[in-house]
Order: sequence, then C-alpha cells, then structure tokens
Amino acid sequence: MRKYPVGIQDLGEVVTGGYVYVDKTPFAHRLITQGKYYFLSRPRRFGKSLFLSTLYYLFKGRKEIFEGLYIEDKWDWSKTHPIIKISFSNIGHTEAGLYKAIEKTLIETAQTYNILLTSEFNADKFKELIQKLDEKYGKVVVLIDEYDKPIIDYIDNDIHGSALRKAIENRGILKSFYSILKDADPHLKLVFITGVSKFSKVSIFSDLNNLNDITLDSSYSGICGITQRELEDNFEEELKLYDAEKIKHWYNGYSWKGPERVYNPFSLVNFFAKNGDFQNYWFVSGTPTFLMNLAKREQLYDFEQVEIDALQLDAYDIERLSLVPLMFQTGYLTIKQYDNEFGTYELGYPNEEVRKSYLTFLANAYTENPNTSVQVLATQMRNALRIQDFAKVQSIFNTIFKSIPYEIWQRENEHYYHALIHLTFRLLDIYVQSQVQTADGRADAIVILEKSVYAFEFKLDGDAEQALQQIKDKGYLTPYLHSGKTCIGIGLNFSKELKKVEKLVWEEIQ
Repeated sequence: MRKYPVGIQDLGEVVTGGYVYVDKTPFAHRLITQGKYYFLSRPRRFGKSLFLSTLYYLFKGRKEIFEGLYIEDKWDWSKTHPIIKISFSNIGHTEAGLYKAIEKTLIETAQTYNILLTSEFNADKFKELIQKLDEKYGKVVVLIDEYDKPIIDYIDNDIHGSALRKAIENRGILKSFYSILKDADPHLKLVFITGVSKFSKVSIFSDLNNLNDITLDSSYSGICGITQRELEDNFEEELKLYDAEKIKHWYNGYSWKGPERVYNPFSLVNFFAKNGDFQNYWFVSGTPTFLMNLAKREQLYDFEQVEIDALQLDAYDIERLSLVPLMFQTGYLTIKQYDNEFGTYELGYPNEEVRKSYLTFLANAYTENPNTSVQVLATQMRNALRIQDFAKVQSIFNTIFKSIPYEIWQRENEHYYHALIHLTFRLLDIYVQSQVQTADGRADAIVILEKSVYAFEFKLDGDAEQALQQIKDKGYLTPYLHSGKTCIGIGLNFSKELKKVEKLVWEEIQ
C-alpha cells in the first residue's frame, strides 16, 4: 500500500513520512538561479504551500530531505540563509485581527533568531527584522504564502457592507506591510509570494516593479499540479488499476497559457487514496457560494467558451469584481486557447469534476430550493428520454420551475427560464449539445443518447406545434438521420404566467 499526501503541505513531513512525492525541485533550482523576486498565483489546494516549503528546506540546508531528488547534487548545502516565512492561511488573522496577527508572527520570527525588535509599527518591524537578520546571518529569504487570504476570506463571505469594508481595511494593512520590500533589496536573497488572485492596490504589484509574475509563464506551467509525464512516471502501478483516460477527463485540464495541461493534485491523490473512486474532491473542499451569487447577480450561466482579454485577466479590484476573471483565478475556469495576435483568451471548465460540480451548484442556486436537486432531475430526464416517456420529461421540467420562489419568478422570470433550461441540459453531461448551430438556424438543444437523438425547441408563451414544425423546417435533425439512431423532435410551450410547460408534442423524424 502506498501512502498519499492528502492535505499535507510540508515537504519534510511528506518525505520523512514515506508519502508519494512528485519532484518539483527542478523548478525551485531554476527560479533561484535565474531571479530574485517572484509571484505565483494558483487556485487553492494546488500545491503552492508544498512548493514554498521546498524553498524553505533548501535554504535551511536540509540535505537529507532532498536525497534522490533532482536538486541534491546541484545545491550548496553548506550555505544557509535566514528565512522569514509567513503563511496568511494560519496566522489567525480572523481571530486576532490582521495587524496583530502580523505583529505576532514578526516577533516570533525575531525570537527564533535571537533578535529584539524595537520598532513600533509592523512595516517598520518588518524592515528592522530584515536588516538585523542580514547583519547577523546573511541575506534574507522572504517566503509569503497566500498573501491575499485576508482579502479572499471576506470576499468569500460577502462583498457588501461590513465584509467589503473589512476586505478594504485588510488590503490597506497588507499594502503598508509589503511596501518595505522594495527598499529592502540590498538585504534580500529571494522573495517568493503566492496567492490566488492578483488584487490591485496592493503594493507588491504597484511598488515592486521588479517582481516577476510567473503565473502565466509557460516555462513554469507545471510548477504546481501534476503533468501527464509526472503522472506516468510516479503512478505507474496505479495506472494499471484504473482507467487512465477517465482520470484525465475528470481531473486533468488546467492550463496557464502554455500548451501543457496539469492534473489537480488534490483530486488526484484523493482519487488514488480512495481506491479509484471518481468523486468531486477539490470542488467540495470549498464550495464557491460567493461565485454562485455573483453569477446570479450578473445573470451569467454559460461558461463553456468565454472570451476575455489579457488586461481583464490580469488584475482585480475588490470594489469592482468581475465574475469571469475571478473564476479563472480561483480555478473554476482555465485557459483553453490563447490568441497571441490579439492577446485574447478563451476560457472554459478545466475538467469533468469542475464542470459537473459547478453546473450542479449553480443550477441549485438558481432554484433557491434546498429540497430540489437539478442534477438528480437531469439524470431522471435522461432516463425518461431513453424509454421515450415524454410525460415524465414534461413533469421534470415543471418540477424544476416550480422550485423557483414566487417572488424571484415574478421579478426575473425570463432570465431564470433561460438559465435553468441551459443548466438542466448541460447537466446531461456528454449527452447534450446546447444551442447547436445548423445551416438554417440554431436548435435549443440536441440530446444524443445510445439509441436516439432528440432535438428540443422551446417557445415562451408560444405554440408547441409551431416549435415542432420549426425543428422539421430548419432540419435540426438532418445531420443525424443516417446515424442509425431514432431521431425525435420535441416542441414545448412554456407559460410564464403558470410557470410550467403547458404543452409538449413530439414526432419521429425520418
């Protein structure tokens, strides 16, 4: 039985505990020898903290931890450096307040090195600590993990009122704290900062003009996550037991501009630890309620082929949050294609885990009914279509729409109608192609099953027979007539007043 480092973020614990480790020291060696100031953005639970601990143990000179790894014979183990390591995910900023939490961390670090800090304010304490460490032990390594956690925590809760004020307050504290790094350059050996989002108005981006943001640097695309080559080299025995293509479909697909795509490491090690059980490991470890609410507010629900330019993707202002860039930064969308000529990106879901989970949670958020699972209803609809139970199909649609609270329906009925139709069909997994374009028009949905193909056309306060006739006139099923499958057109009329499908008609098309 192999041991998998589920949730373990310390390299020393991984190695000494005999856990599986994918060697990322080639990246560490490259960045240390080629630069001095770095920023890396990756989603939560993607290996940022583990990589930061790799740097920590290197500069501590802990050679025994790196035995057999790439960097073992490429590092001067006799030379160590003092380290200021701050992880904003565990300094207790929500309990004690950010300012006091930072102050406590600086004092504890100083005590570790037998240094007395006399400055009054945190920024001055930080500056004093760096200078005194350099004087006593040599140039200083600064490792800051999850720099934006004190901002993200309040955005995750809400973005109005007191939460927004707290996020702005913490941003100001961080700006003052980070501002001293630029003038501390003569005392520094390396500065490495990680986070999820690149928030504007934080001094590491406005003051540190020599900060190398390697987030979208293709040469560092595999610094976190697990590449296909790494999977095959490190999990050879596991790949003999489980379906490699299905693993790729579920957990691979993350890209940061380069052609290389990586697996979600948290989901992958959980999958192996759970003996090949395909579940939504990463997604459910932090349900994005805030993103769901923002999607509803911006009336967005289709994230399959989203186009965005480089400027939109690069910086974030908490007073003017935009959903799509935030979804990219937090890992719910990834880069599918990049147009170098125009500097534009096409984004989409990275893999099946994220796609299926996000659609399910978003659909349920639209209904606002905890007793209704749109995923379950979508599965029931697929089963009803398999046996051509169209009365059941109509009933399922009506169950979905009846779950919307009356007040919301009256205020936003047409938007909710389109959103739930789209999300329901997208939840049919690979069996549906929403908004399929043909030479003569666009079908509302084409559902492809093992033995049949369905073309759906919806009318809002219209006529079901007219919808069915449109399917025939426009030839929505023509491309499938020689597939050997039964082709059926389904026309539906939806009543806004009654909030249900009033009529459904169908016909086999030959």
